[in-house]
Amino acid sequence: MAPRTRRALFSVTLFLACCALLGSFISNKVAAQSASDESTLRDSLHQFTDVYSLVEQNYAEPLDQDKIDKAIYDGAIPGMLHALDPHSNFYDPKAFAQMREDQHGKYYGVGMSIQPQPDKTGVIHIVVLAPFEGTPAFKAGIRPGDVILSVDGKPAVGLDSAAVAAMLKGPRGTHVSVAMQREGHDGPLTFDLVRDEIPRYSVDLAFLLKPGVGYIHITNFMETTSRELGDALDNFQSAGPLHGLVLDLRNNPGGLLNEAVSVSDKFLKEGQIVVSQRGRAFPDQVYRAAHGEQGTDKYPIVVLVNRNTASAAEIVSGALQDHDRALIAGETTFGKGLVQTVFNVSEDTGLALTTYHYYTPSGRLIQRSYDGVSAYDYFFVRDDAKKADKSNLEVKLTDSGRTVYGGGGITPDEKVTGGLFDPENFNRFQTSLLQHYIFVISGAGSFAKHYLATHSVGRDFVVDDAILQQFKDFLKANQVDYSDAEFTASLDWIKTNIKAELFTSQFGQLEGLKVRAQADPEIAKATTFLPEAMALEDRDKEPQKTASLVP
Repeated sequence: MAPRTRRALFSVTLFLACCALLGSFISNKVAAQSASDESTLRDSLHQFTDVYSLVEQNYAEPLDQDKIDKAIYDGAIPGMLHALDPHSNFYDPKAFAQMREDQHGKYYGVGMSIQPQPDKTGVIHIVVLAPFEGTPAFKAGIRPGDVILSVDGKPAVGLDSAAVAAMLKGPRGTHVSVAMQREGHDGPLTFDLVRDEIPRYSVDLAFLLKPGVGYIHITNFMETTSRELGDALDNFQSAGPLHGLVLDLRNNPGGLLNEAVSVSDKFLKEGQIVVSQRGRAFPDQVYRAAHGEQGTDKYPIVVLVNRNTASAAEIVSGALQDHDRALIAGETTFGKGLVQTVFNVSEDTGLALTTYHYYTPSGRLIQRSYDGVSAYDYFFVRDDAKKADKSNLEVKLTDSGRTVYGGGGITPDEKVTGGLFDPENFNRFQTSLLQHYIFVISGAGSFAKHYLATHSVGRDFVVDDAILQQFKDFLKANQVDYSDAEFTASLDWIKTNIKAELFTSQFGQLEGLKVRAQADPEIAKATTFLPEAMALEDRDKEPQKTASLVP
């Protein structure tokens, strides 16, 4: 059998395997189907193979393997799954490997973030955004803005960032030679790097906003998240008693369920429910705090969320809200309460199939309705007026009897909007600055790169009037138009971005993130709710009202 025929057969077999897996949940795991149902299923599968055969034999152009793979991987299987719900998904070998890497929280490589960027002539290059602290790239002196010319002698021109990243990864202890182009140098710089384990931190920022008040940002929930959170809390406690915590889950898309449970466990009482899940194919499950805070001193918690807080992040938010352990501030969250179980299908492919629904401890359904909604509208369009109308939402009670709402994400206790770095709040001038890469240290039009060519920056650096005048001169030289009113309206945002990019280049990526967090008005607003969050602790000590735990 020819290789092309074998691969085509595998593609069709893979699709049928996915169908069979779906069918097993309809039949074996739930109840035996009738002979009529089984016959209908067989007829549907035959119809697919008949259609595929007609396409392969009669399509106007020859079906090479790329087109066959695209028809199966990008068409038939995703189309089948997306007809069920927005979150069931299929992972081809490349995507499946990336998903597992993301969950593990580590990989083997050189340790730097890269992305394609155009130069001033419009040619696309793969550019270093920033090396990660402590990694081979960082220790070798690779800088933001370095352009990757080649990897082990193979040109990087014309490749996308995923292809270059794959070339940089490899077994621990192996060498990789990377040629870079750096502004101010006539010829290329060559770095001989030794690959090492590169951790991917989900707690990317943890510091004291002021004495006794901690701030922790969790990007997603992976295998190391609860351990990272525990380390951050221990570091806070070692500096003195903790009097308050802002836990930032904004733009956190979720991740592993067990890590969401473990994170919640660190703040709840032993035995309290974290989340329940209900489905058809498996028994219902209730997850509880296994250890709890274990007698540690209580401190108020404010959890920051927004419309992009989803899934596992909503589990944590909902659990802490229902048990009156934290005050939730921000926007109503995304509303993803469908649980995907990932099944290996064949040859390192995976099927992420919705098998459960999530419910908070009070019995709230987290999932937002997707009936009659297009995929685009479901993921990207949020009706604020509809969210404000709670008349159609289910009403539940927290442990102390506070009213909370279900059926459409987690509704905050205090609404906080207007974030300094929320793209939806950017004006025309701010959008123009981003499009010109003015605030991207690796960008061709970076002001930070221009400034550092003739200046140095210390940790006491402030953006004063002299710096702002240099910035205006730089914009004029790069033909970026603006009005005085636009500049004044964007002044805080401009100052913060200038300082953040300079600190990223001089002191590392974490210092740049810290600059932005310290200037973020939503974080500052969250700290003002700490007394209100402390009052929740007092309410929790009062006799509890009856609340449903499982829907």
